Amino acid sequence: MTNNSNENFLLDDANSPDVNRKVLGQISEDFIKVADNLRETSYQIRKRGFSDHPVFVVTKQTVDLGSLLFDHQELGNQYIYRASYLDEFIQRNLVGVESIELFKENYKNPDEYACLFVLQGDFTGFVFVPFPED
Repeated sequence: MTNNSNENFLLDDANSPDVNRKVLGQISEDFIKVADNLRETSYQIRKRGFSDHPVFVVTKQTVDLGSLLFDHQELGNQYIYRASYLDEFIQRNLVGVESIELFKENYKNPDEYACLFVLQGDFTGFVFVPFPED
């Protein structure tokens, strides 16, 4: 993905080599525990017409973004998982209006990937993690 100068746009290419590998490793390890539930939630968000772009907020601290899915330790997970979608990010100015199309262009197939918005230490950004294959 190309670099975007819009300061309201948080969609850095979170899967690029610049991502903190330790954070990505922790997220991936934890993600396995909740992946099936997130896949089903993503499907329901899209099926019910809420959004074509579900986003899961992943953090260790309480945030007022999205709806709580799993608190930490609920499924043996370390992180808190909250369900949201692109429109909430736009309404809260986390994704700038001028960046909506870029977000959609780079959004990966939600049947194959979970779009995670990770808030961990000094890392804040979107990460696309593939769902495990059955």
